[in-house]
Amino acid sequence: MLGGPSAERAVSLVTGAAVARALRSLGHVVWEVDPKEGRFELPAGTDVVFLALHGTYGEDGTVQEQLEMLGVPYTGCGPESSRVAFDKVATKKRCIAEGVPTPRYLVVKDPAVPWPKGWEPPVVVKPVRQGSSVGLQFVDTVGQWPTALNEALKFDSEVVVEERIVGRETTVGILDGVALPVVEVRPKQGGYDYANKYTAGKTEYFCPATFDELTTRRIQAAGMGGFRAVGGRDYARVDVMVRPSGEALVLEVNTLPGMTETSLLPKAAAAAGIDYGQLCQRMVDLAMCRETALMKR
Repeated sequence: MLGGPSAERAVSLVTGAAVARALRSLGHVVWEVDPKEGRFELPAGTDVVFLALHGTYGEDGTVQEQLEMLGVPYTGCGPESSRVAFDKVATKKRCIAEGVPTPRYLVVKDPAVPWPKGWEPPVVVKPVRQGSSVGLQFVDTVGQWPTALNEALKFDSEVVVEERIVGRETTVGILDGVALPVVEVRPKQGGYDYANKYTAGKTEYFCPATFDELTTRRIQAAGMGGFRAVGGRDYARVDVMVRPSGEALVLEVNTLPGMTETSLLPKAAAAAGIDYGQLCQRMVDLAMCRETALMKR
């Protein structure tokens, strides 16, 4: 299932096409279903739905609930964990409750709200419920605040304002309960926004990232902590910032991460000796095994 009605439709189409190619190369019969209007019809005899959707509808628990009602197994997290992970504030609350470090934050709903008391720039302003850095704004001076707030609020009714961590940006892939090698993300200029994420050559990636063993374990532990805090299952990708001191802080959990052959989760899997086709097959197997376990109950 690819495409869908979200702001991340274009990215999802690329992810879905790559997954479909890989699964066909393994001998599977694959249909590509695009719920462009938030509706779909599955081909008869569908064994499992590989979710290659991103953003609203695909990652917020909506399509997961629809598939649960149909009784069709699907890849990735369930409805509740998808809903929590897609909501950056809900994710932070879960992380705080579980003792998982995450940057200081506050929620703003009104574009006329003045600069928050007790805060100093730089900060990051993000729509609460969007992915792929859609609407992400970096605020380096108080003067940039009104514009950033207005821009971010175009994509959601509320935004999260977060302390901008000065340090190294990483991501941790989780597959079947195991943290994969850490990927470090280094934009050549500015922050890791939508343009730097999806424009070829604008960002460098290093995997395994060049941290010492202790810091690597901290980053992976933070990633696993964030994954468990939202109730994740099967796989996900957790974005983690690392201070110069080595402290690792969870930014967000991506329950349906990008799955092009150059996306970050496939990079991490490759560093662990799992090629792209094997990764796609593992995701299908995890969904099918879950269905088999349910049938035995």
